[in-house]
Order: sequence, then C-alpha cells, then structure tokens
Amino acid sequence: MESITLTTERLVLRPHTPEDAAEVHAACQDPEIQRWIPVPLPYGPAEAAAFVTEAVPRGWREDTEFNFAARLGAEGPLVATLAVVPRGTHAHEIGYWSVAEHRGRGYMTEALRAVTHWAFTGAGCVRLIWRAGVGNTASRAVAEKAGFVVEGVQRAGMKHRDTLRDCWIGALLPSDLGLPSRLPYLPAVSGTAYASGA
Repeated sequence: MESITLTTERLVLRPHTPEDAAEVHAACQDPEIQRWIPVPLPYGPAEAAAFVTEAVPRGWREDTEFNFAARLGAEGPLVATLAVVPRGTHAHEIGYWSVAEHRGRGYMTEALRAVTHWAFTGAGCVRLIWRAGVGNTASRAVAEKAGFVVEGVQRAGMKHRDTLRDCWIGALLPSDLGLPSRLPYLPAVSGTAYASGA
C-alpha cells in the first residue's frame, strides 16, 4: 500500500522516516513502554534505526504493518507511535505507545481516532481489534475514549518477554463511527437461545 499522511487538529501522522530514529530510541527507554510493549531489550540506537529504516517501509510496501509517527505539527516533536496490522481476512489489530513527556494531554486519543477512521476508510478494515496486558489501564482508557468496546479477557492471549500473559481485548466496528462496512454485520439478538447442534 502507498503510505499516507493524516492530520488532526493538533497532529500530523505519517510513516516513520530515518530522521525519527533518535526520538524513537529515546522514547523506548521509558520503563512503562518496556513494561507493556514488546520492544527489544536492550533497545539501542541500532534497534531504533532498523525499525524506522527497514521495518516501517517494508510493512507499508508489503501490506503487513502500517506504522504512523504522530507529531505535534509537521516539524514538531514525536508524541506517539501507532501501528495497524492485518489479522486474517476480516480484521486488523491496532497497537500504540506514547512518549512519556507528552502523556496526559489527549494526543494519543486524538491520534487513535484518526488512525481508526483511516483503517476503516482506507485500509478496508471491518473489525479493528485492540489488546493490552491486563493492568495496562492507560492503554485501556485511551481505547475506550476512542470508542472501542472491551469484550473480555483472553487468557494467555499475549506473548511478552517469552511469557504468555492475560490481556484485555476490545473491538471497534465501522458502524461504531457511523461508517459503512464492506461486509454486512448481523449482531446476536440479546436473549436469544441458540441450538447447540447436538
């Protein structure tokens, strides 16, 4: 897919470039990012450079991962990174982290809303999944502010540091944002008993 730039009231979101390496490296020294996000440890300049010069362009070129750097204006500082990853035919998954010194100002929610809208209108997504380790209340708060519905807990649903962990899982549908879907959706009727087929 051809890369794209998104804009919001305060942010410019575009694929990472090689010039982002130093900011990505600095951000990923944050213990909270290392606690919840499966970045390599240690996370040195080489890991950051490989991410912005190899992984990001390859993901866009091969349609395997769509990364965005969220900045305060075109020339402003990096405030967050978001990624949309295809998961089979009918779903995508979104992940994100925010730069420590820019938390608490609503940037992450603003960026997430822009990227989720693009996922439905530009990437053909019909179900957008969000997952976070149980206890990652900051990620959950942002997801819920952006409209995700938390559906439950997946036991051993996430691998982190070679350990399986329980994770919260939620989803956002095009209809949640008032958008059309490329596939029809028939929700379950509340209170309906279904035959087991036995």
